[in-house]
Amino acid sequence: MNNVALPFESFGVSHKGCVRELNEDSYLVEPETGLWVVADGMGGHDAGEVASASIVDHLATIGIASSAPDLRARFEDRLSRANAEIRRISHSRGVTIGSTVAALLAMDGRFACLWAGDSRVYLIRNGSISQISKDHTEVQELLDKGMISAAEALAWPRRNVITHAVGVSDEIVIDFQQGEIMPGDIFVLSTDGLTAHVTDAEIEAAAVSATPQAACENLLQMVLARGGTDNVTIVLVKIGDGRNGAYPGPSRAEG
Repeated sequence: MNNVALPFESFGVSHKGCVRELNEDSYLVEPETGLWVVADGMGGHDAGEVASASIVDHLATIGIASSAPDLRARFEDRLSRANAEIRRISHSRGVTIGSTVAALLAMDGRFACLWAGDSRVYLIRNGSISQISKDHTEVQELLDKGMISAAEALAWPRRNVITHAVGVSDEIVIDFQQGEIMPGDIFVLSTDGLTAHVTDAEIEAAAVSATPQAACENLLQMVLARGGTDNVTIVLVKIGDGRNGAYPGPSRAEG
């Protein structure tokens, strides 16, 4: 693939849901720098939102990278700074706070998805949806070891216990997947407030049938209509086919 970027169209929404008093989620939509992020804070009143906001605030300072490796390095640097800040806040308050993070980085025809926790990144390609990220949860570990079935996992009492997050330890554990961007790809980033109420097939149907803004709003309304038991954040990124004019730089994009 050449260095002329395919055009992006993206949008994000976030809502406290129908039950929670506060929205502890945060998100970032930065097509100009090739970065999209969702973060789900934890730690209770006036703590979880501080953690997720710290991640987003630090990542918002990345700026325009010179290459895909530079973008990845900038991302990891800012995330490390956010982790240190969240650790300082935790120590000063005497409580453990933290946040999941799920991010999409895109530049020079390549993408990288990085995550910690149970916020997810999906890729819809050629009419099929796949989950790129893999949940950092106790229940996922049990599934991987064959100790419980997929059906049991849905009702497992500790299914929401996450095993990795930003801010909970001095070292960050981040997983990643990377690959080539294809024309027509759709990436969906979400906190678990979406996937608690909406199936993968429903996410795919909404994403392929509308603009990113309409798809995000339709999925949010679906969650709220079904009880919205948690905060919900959705970021959707559609990759154009370039036929209507690609943009001149490696990270130029439309919001």
